[in-house]
Amino acid sequence: MRRSSTAALVAAALLTTTAAGGAALAAADRQPQPATVGWQQVHWPMGSMHQMVVDDEAGYLAQMVAHHQEAVEAASQLQRSSRAEMRALGASIVKTQTAEIATMKTWLATWYPGQKAPGYRPMMRDLSKLSGDALDETFLQDMIPHHMVAVMMSQQLLMHGRIQHPQIADFARTVRDSQHAEMFQMQRYLADWFGASWRMPRAPWGGQWQWPDGSTPSPSRGPGSPWTPGGVTG
Repeated sequence: MRRSSTAALVAAALLTTTAAGGAALAAADRQPQPATVGWQQVHWPMGSMHQMVVDDEAGYLAQMVAHHQEAVEAASQLQRSSRAEMRALGASIVKTQTAEIATMKTWLATWYPGQKAPGYRPMMRDLSKLSGDALDETFLQDMIPHHMVAVMMSQQLLMHGRIQHPQIADFARTVRDSQHAEMFQMQRYLADWFGASWRMPRAPWGGQWQWPDGSTPSPSRGPGSPWTPGGVTG
């Protein structure tokens, strides 16, 4: 039986790239918010609760390095995919996030040489023994929420206001926006190829989430285990 995935995750920090969402993002960047991002994950394969604390830019960089490294390892497995779109997606993630890891490590060594590497709990399943549809679908199921974590962390850093270097603010916006766009792309693949889509929560401003082209994400057409939202906590 094919396993499909739906998700419902309250992410007050995550906003769309539509015109309305863009205005809300700009406003959110200026609002102080709690620094702890916590949520309940009922069926994420590697655990039941993840809580990431974004206190400052040093902690953000250290955590994002580990987070990126997991994404690079997973995306590298897509070179075995039979779909050209997935191979291209994997190559893009590997190239982009490998370069970003190098940049973040340079910043850490230059500005925060004493910063310790955080303990990191894996968020994705082992893809090394999967192939065909199982490889592609499992990757999409796991990488969409994995990207959401990066988007949430980046937006929390911007909202929290403890940024000392403008380069890091620009970097956080880039991570937030680029991975947000990739989430939509991956959901398209999940819906088109496997008849299921990741279920978006209601948008923080009370309206509906939208694709970048203005359309509304469709509800899941397949069985799955919903996520229990834990929200943003202080």
